[in-house]
Amino acid sequence: MKTFALAFVSAALIGALHATDPLPSWRDTAPKQAIVSFVEKVTKEGSADFVPVPERIATFDNDGTLWSEQPAYFQFFFVVDRVKALAPQHPEWKEQEPFASLLKGDMKGALAGGEKGLVAMLAATHSGMTTDDFEKEVGDWIATAKHPKSGKLFTAMVYQPMLELLAYLRANGFKTFIVSGGGIEFMRPWVEKTYGIPPEQVVGSSGGLKYEMRDGKPVLLKTPELVHNDDKDGKPVGIQRHIGRRPIAAFGNSDGDFQMLEWTTSGKGARLGMIVHHTDAEREVAYDRESHIGKLDKGLDAAKTKGWTLISMKDDWSAIYPPAP
Repeated sequence: MKTFALAFVSAALIGALHATDPLPSWRDTAPKQAIVSFVEKVTKEGSADFVPVPERIATFDNDGTLWSEQPAYFQFFFVVDRVKALAPQHPEWKEQEPFASLLKGDMKGALAGGEKGLVAMLAATHSGMTTDDFEKEVGDWIATAKHPKSGKLFTAMVYQPMLELLAYLRANGFKTFIVSGGGIEFMRPWVEKTYGIPPEQVVGSSGGLKYEMRDGKPVLLKTPELVHNDDKDGKPVGIQRHIGRRPIAAFGNSDGDFQMLEWTTSGKGARLGMIVHHTDAEREVAYDRESHIGKLDKGLDAAKTKGWTLISMKDDWSAIYPPAP
């Protein structure tokens, strides 16, 4: 009886400890320890590393950092579906690249044109409508669209450990921002529900906008030009333009995040730079230096010299995705 009672009490204590752990999906390894140590330092009043609440800014890449990104950026699947939906209005696309390849299901051919072809597809599918209409298109799509391999909703392929990290930082006075190469208008309709990050705290690649009157009402019309490419050295520029403060913590996963991490960690005082390293072929996808999506090469080499922490998905996370509802 005594043995049973002790076991019961032990189980209750373990459960209570787990319940108070703000990062339960993080194994007790170096990355978790670095996060907790950093947060404790910058939030402890009287500490030499104390940071006032208004200056507690943390920035997160989205693709490959907050949700999956293989075999293609999820926004690309939105582009594919939009091209198919708009194709009846554009018979010329049957002969015009990259649309012809896309309509035949030849993704490799559609992407063969590189950045020029991608910009053409984005211009065709992301412009010519009002921001309200585009927001509805994205919202309707993200509510039902599923990943071609996993069969899960794209919004179910967010990383549980990162959701916990976002909540932990906000509970400690941090303002969390997305700083992504993805389209700012594509992310804003769904990030608040998915990550708890409001649309005004999203920094992304931006197309043109035009103010005009339609039927006596003012609207913002999306135009095809690329105004800001929020990738690589564009990320610190986007941070300055949209946020106006240098972050004290930054999280990325690829060489596209290198300059954001460099900009963040080169500031004065306590700083935290972390890279999500995709090492789990069983639960997600393993890739880094040779990947066509989310390539991590330069950042992998620089992490040690620049003091950035590598997060191994395989070794440091006990779970990848949230539990199924």
